[in-house]
Amino acid sequence: MTPPLAVAAIGGFHVGGRPFRVAGQPPRMAAFAPNGPTRPFDPNGDFMVGQMYVQYVRLAAPRSPRPLLLWHGGGMTGVTWEDTPDGRPGWQQLMLEAGHDVYVADATERGRASWFPYPGVMPGDPVLRPMQEMWATFRLGPPEAYPTRTPFPGQQFPVERLEALARQVVPRWPGNEAATLAAYEALLDRLGPAEIVAHSQGCGFALAAARGGPERVAACVLLEPSGAPDPATVDLAAAARVPHLAVWGDFFAASPVWQAYRAAFERYAAALRAAGGTVEILDLPAIGIRGNSHMLTMDGNSAEIAALVAEWLGRRPLAKVAAPL
Repeated sequence: MTPPLAVAAIGGFHVGGRPFRVAGQPPRMAAFAPNGPTRPFDPNGDFMVGQMYVQYVRLAAPRSPRPLLLWHGGGMTGVTWEDTPDGRPGWQQLMLEAGHDVYVADATERGRASWFPYPGVMPGDPVLRPMQEMWATFRLGPPEAYPTRTPFPGQQFPVERLEALARQVVPRWPGNEAATLAAYEALLDRLGPAEIVAHSQGCGFALAAARGGPERVAACVLLEPSGAPDPATVDLAAAARVPHLAVWGDFFAASPVWQAYRAAFERYAAALRAAGGTVEILDLPAIGIRGNSHMLTMDGNSAEIAALVAEWLGRRPLAKVAAPL
């Protein structure tokens, strides 16, 4: 039995964003409460857009010297880290138990960060992930097996709880990456240097943040990064001073999409090593841990993987950078 956590503070805040003025929209009528009167509403005015929301739990006696930031993947929110679709503790709880102060983000346009419907803010139209696409992209089973939901043999994800995962999905706007990265950078300006654990799309923002160097990022853990930039297009000098760990699951042979994502990251990792950096790879099947989907934080052995990541974070020599006042 894990002893109860001694918690110093629980809270949340918004960070980042920019002012935006809406003009030229026609007034309209709206009822703002159940059974309330309909009244005129003017949608024009000044707003804040592009912010992100961060929930934190700070321990009374953390064992880690840096805050741990958990960054979710595409079409998801910070709920990714709170618990699993079948009700087991999520990585927020597990990393708190490992001695970290934990900050869980809802990135720009997601969850409690909110999104803004007027032209000039969100690019184009949003996309929403259907369960069929989740089944294939998350490597739960062969795409043609979705109607019967027959998983890959040994699948660790609880496929009987696919609907519970689907309830977490929110709209996403392809092309909104610059605003999202700006909000993450504002978070690091406030909290850094910090350790980052990111999943899927969130890994791209973590890699970009690490290129700011250890003054902002003390360590970078990438849970199945969905690609990486062409290393010839970015400066890796500062990132080479940040330790990186990439974690990969199973069933890649069945997914050409993930084979391409992984190859792009391997090219980036090779260039980062050539620049003098450290990139360690935790290939779970290679060490005898089989059956993991893309959703490593929700698989049946998610606590085992969290323990491996926590162990890596605990033994990495973090760069000695002065903490912000």
